[in-house]
Amino acid sequence: MAVRAPAPAAPTARAPGGALRLGRGGGLLRGIVTTYLSLVVLIPLAAVAWRSASGGAGSFWRSVTAPEALAALRLTFLAALVVTAVNLVAGTAVAWVLVRDDFPGKRVVNTLIDLPFALPTIVAGVTLLALYGQNSPVGVNLAYTRAGVCLALAFETLPFVVRAVQPVLLTMEPDMEEAAHCLGAGTLATFRRVLLPTLAPAVLSGAALAFARAVGEFGSVVLISGNLPYRTEVAAVHVFNLVQSDETGDAAAVSVVLLALSLVVLAVIGLAQRRGTRHAD
Repeated sequence: MAVRAPAPAAPTARAPGGALRLGRGGGLLRGIVTTYLSLVVLIPLAAVAWRSASGGAGSFWRSVTAPEALAALRLTFLAALVVTAVNLVAGTAVAWVLVRDDFPGKRVVNTLIDLPFALPTIVAGVTLLALYGQNSPVGVNLAYTRAGVCLALAFETLPFVVRAVQPVLLTMEPDMEEAAHCLGAGTLATFRRVLLPTLAPAVLSGAALAFARAVGEFGSVVLISGNLPYRTEVAAVHVFNLVQSDETGDAAAVSVVLLALSLVVLAVIGLAQRRGTRHAD
């Protein structure tokens, strides 16, 4: 009796780039993903936009051009840009040291980098206020100042750049650096011409995440800033105060402006990241 060979398995569909395509359940999965994103992201954003325009264009304009709102938005974006620029350099340097150097306590430092991810933001605010407040044990009082706001934002956003750059450094072999040194290139020239083009996409990705976190940060700044209008009040705290005063329309209008400006900055960073990726390729 002849034994029939098993039928060959149906070939798995693959995308042009070699990635697996979704099978028959792909449509259902896409539907679930679209529904989830709509419920969690799109519908709430649409509700905020609708609420901000419920009073008409005149009411929206008055809300976003109020002196206190403008001061809060200006402080938020300037502080976010400054902190992102500082952490872009500092985070890259920290990632470099953690990958390329060996020193006592390296594992402890590597673990502490993720502390802002796990630590509740209000606890971070209490910690910073205890260390840099009016009764500072180190003699530095940054409470109720813009420097204190920047310090809180820097604490919360540093891990984004470090964790974005660190995996790229781990995959980079030192051969090209050694070749550049053999050709007479100095350390700075090697970093600028050999390493930076490869690191640029990761650095910009971490900077985008850091900026987004800084713009929306609330818990770590609400204590150390003192929430002084026109001086240390950030946009998130200003929106919270408006909601507490039952001025939800004004709060929604300021939120829409905050969202729109954040999207513009993130789009610019994303464009620079794509250009850096093409240059590296």
